[in-house]
Amino acid sequence: MTIENPVEILLVEDNPDDIEMALNALEQHHIANRILVVRDGAAALDFMFSRGAYSGRDKQTPRVILLDLKLPLVDGLEVLRQLKEDPRTRAVPVVVMTASREEQDLVESYRLGVNSYIVKPVDFAQFTRAMRTIGLYWLLLNELPTP
Repeated sequence: MTIENPVEILLVEDNPDDIEMALNALEQHHIANRILVVRDGAAALDFMFSRGAYSGRDKQTPRVILLDLKLPLVDGLEVLRQLKEDPRTRAVPVVVMTASREEQDLVESYRLGVNSYIVKPVDFAQFTRAMRTIGLYWLLLNELPTP
């Protein structure tokens, strides 16, 4: 798979409703033009490490990864662990967006190096505001080092 334009946001989410809400919220606020959605942790790792279906892609990393924790194939905590252990991907900001209010998920996410942990709002208006804020901060305000 060839990705023509650099991805600004990698959305790692398996719930179709959450994907649709996130994409609608980002589009509504004109936050990002280049969003890639992957539906499991294995695909996220393949994309980030340019392997499997993504072996031919440009090596440019996304500006931010929005990561659910409860994913098929490879769970979000394992995705986070691998990303933060590898020098090639360590600096990429990862925002966990999950329905999990479990204290152990929160603690483990920060232990592994997550940049932010957000419990998904159930209300569409709240979710839209959260996505707008995330997009504005991570894409417009946050400065990343040059690779």
